[in-house]
Amino acid sequence: MTDLQAMAIQKILITQTRPESEKSPYYELSRKYDVELDFHPFIRLEGIHARDFRKQKIDIQYYTGVIFTSRNAIDHFFRICDEMKVNVSQDTKYFCITEAVALYLQKFILYRKRKVFYGADSTNKSLFEVIAKHKANEKFLYVCSENQQDNDIVNWLKANECEFILGFMYRSVSSNVKEILSKKNYDMICFFTPSGIKSLYDNLPTFKQNGKAIGVFGSNTKKAAEDAGLKLVIKAPQPNMPSMVAALDIYLSTIAKAK
Repeated sequence: MTDLQAMAIQKILITQTRPESEKSPYYELSRKYDVELDFHPFIRLEGIHARDFRKQKIDIQYYTGVIFTSRNAIDHFFRICDEMKVNVSQDTKYFCITEAVALYLQKFILYRKRKVFYGADSTNKSLFEVIAKHKANEKFLYVCSENQQDNDIVNWLKANECEFILGFMYRSVSSNVKEILSKKNYDMICFFTPSGIKSLYDNLPTFKQNGKAIGVFGSNTKKAAEDAGLKLVIKAPQPNMPSMVAALDIYLSTIAKAK
């Protein structure tokens, strides 16, 4: 992307649900740089029914540590437990990717810090550091999507000889966003999952980037985007940009200084 193209960014599409709180840092970002932010999820999640989960032959009560990378994973874990009438032990430990995900557990359990753990900076690396302290004594259930696991987590669990299993409790499905993409010519699109990249091409099989700025969050999303031939201007998270908001702030600030 040339400087001239970069300076033309005014409309940004965030491929997630619109934040509920008006205090969201996304809105502050919009005001700070006078850019238009639209929010449209490119995927929707479908819960896997208990009868189909049973086919995975997973004894939930056997596992002493549960790994969550999203609130959706928490929702579907406790839904499956409810549908299968599984009583989760009060001694079960929970390992979460962020503090926000960890705090969401309060909706389902009596929150005690001695059994809820999360990474210090919202990265896989910090999550691994937490899990590493407990790996010798725990058997892990990684709750994830049938078609969207974090391969970095899976590979780390294997490499560090953790006893673990993947529990598929939901799946991602492409949303119909053809009208959204055709109504407005976005200067930039931000993706958060490999399934979001897949949805783009499910909706627009002949999509051409044509100078459009693309931002991604997560190593798997980055790989999916690059495999699709997309050129990226944002690759988060990184130490100086732990979130997409932080990455956009840095990127838009660089553009503003160049004007």
